[in-house]
Amino acid sequence: MGFVNRTIELAELERWWARPNGRPAMVWGRRRVGKTALLQRFAADRRTIFHLGSGRTEPGELAQLSRKAADSLPGGFRDLSSRPYQSWDEAFEHLAQAARDEPLLLVLDEFPEMMTKSPELPGILRAFLDLSAGHTQLRILLCGSAVRTMRSIQEERAPLYGRFDLALQVHPFQPHEAAEMLVDLDPSNRALVYGLLGGMPLYLSWWDQNRSVDDNLIELATKPTSPLVLEGDLVLATESRHGEQVADVLRAIAEGRTRHHEIADAIGTDPSRTLRDLQELRLVERIQPVTETGRSKRRIYRITDNMIKFYLGVLGRYRDEINRGLGKTVLAAIRGSIDDHMGDCWEDAYRTYLRLHAAEIHPETVAIGPWWQAGHQDEIDAVALAGRSRRPVLVGEAKWGKEVSGDRIAAQLAAKAGRLTTNVSELKFSICAREKVIDAPPGTLVSTAADIMA
Repeated sequence: MGFVNRTIELAELERWWARPNGRPAMVWGRRRVGKTALLQRFAADRRTIFHLGSGRTEPGELAQLSRKAADSLPGGFRDLSSRPYQSWDEAFEHLAQAARDEPLLLVLDEFPEMMTKSPELPGILRAFLDLSAGHTQLRILLCGSAVRTMRSIQEERAPLYGRFDLALQVHPFQPHEAAEMLVDLDPSNRALVYGLLGGMPLYLSWWDQNRSVDDNLIELATKPTSPLVLEGDLVLATESRHGEQVADVLRAIAEGRTRHHEIADAIGTDPSRTLRDLQELRLVERIQPVTETGRSKRRIYRITDNMIKFYLGVLGRYRDEINRGLGKTVLAAIRGSIDDHMGDCWEDAYRTYLRLHAAEIHPETVAIGPWWQAGHQDEIDAVALAGRSRRPVLVGEAKWGKEVSGDRIAAQLAAKAGRLTTNVSELKFSICAREKVIDAPPGTLVSTAADIMA
C-alpha cells in the first residue's frame, strides 16, 4: 500500500513552503503515525537534506549529516566526505550558503534524539535563525516522536519560542481515512479492522486483505512475537520511559476503572499528571455528558487508541496463554470477545462520522457527544447540541449488530430522550448499524459501515 491521505497536512506544509523568508516548521506526533512518510512525500520534488537523529554523539550526528549533505549537494567547493562538519554552527552556516540562490529543505527528523547529546542545539539554531534571516533560502523543518519534548520546544521560556511559522501535530487516521488503506475489504470488515488496529498507518498495513479475519489474528496476535503483542509492549514501555505510571493507568482504565478516584485506588498514587500526558498523546480522553460544560462529577476516562484497547482488554486476558504458546487454542475465545470490544469503538467511529456531517444535522451545531444520567443510566451514544443555548437537536444510537430494527431503537431513544429534553418531538433521530437498519421511522438519519468507512 502506497502513501494515502494526509491531504490537509500536505496543504499546510505547502502553505509554509510558499511563505517568503519563512521561519522553521515543526511536525510532531506519536511513533508509527506516519510523520516520516508525510515528510518524504512533501520533500519528493524538492532539493532536500533528510537527516534522521538516532542519539549518536555530536560528532557522529554531524558526520552523518555531512554524508547526507554531500549526497544532496554534489559539486560543492567543500568535500564533506573528507572534511565533515565539526559543529552545528558550521553545518547551518554551510547549508545556508548552499541555499543562497536556490531553496533547500533541511529536515531534522527525530530532533529530540539529537538534543540528548547536544542539549544546546535549540540555542544554536535560534542564534543561526536570528543572524541568517533574509539572507538564505534554507528552510528548516524539525520533526519528532517525543511529544512532550516537541511541545516543550515551543514553550515561552524555550530558546526557539516564537520562531516557528508552522507547528503541525500529526494524528492517527479517522475511520474514513483508515478506509483508504483497506480498499480491498467490504465496509463491515473495514470497520472491524479499524476497531482492532485503530488509525495508525503502520498497524493498518499489517492486515492482509486477502486473508480471513482468523488468519490475520493468528499472524498478528496469537504468538509472543506477534506484531500486536510486541507493539503493545513497546508503546507502554516507550511512554513509561520517564517513570510515569503510564502502563498502570492504561491497564486500570482497560479493566473498567474509569473515574479519577478509581484509577488512583488501582495504582496507589495520584494519576493526574499521567492522565494529562496520556490525553496529550491522545491515548486517553476525558469525557462527560455533552450537555455539561463545567467540571462534572460524571467525568470519566476512556482509552481512545483502538489497538491499545484491544491489546490490554482482549489480548490482555489471554496474555499468559499466548506467552505459553497456546495462542491458536485461545483464538476462539479472542474472536468471541471482539464484539464486546467493538461496541465502544463503533460508537466512537459513529460520533466521528456525525461530526463530519455536523452542518447537515443543524447549521448551528456546537457539540456532538455522548450523554448519560447519574450512574451511567439512560445513556445515549450521540447527542447533537445547537446554538448558544446548546439545545438538543439530534439523538442517536449505534449498534455493532449487522442488522437492527429501526422502530425498536427509535422507541428506546425516545424514552431516554425524554429525560434529556421536554421537546422530544423536535429531535431528529439517528440510528447506525454495521450493515443494515430496517423499518426506521420516516425522517430518521440512517447510517452503516458503508457510510462511516466510505
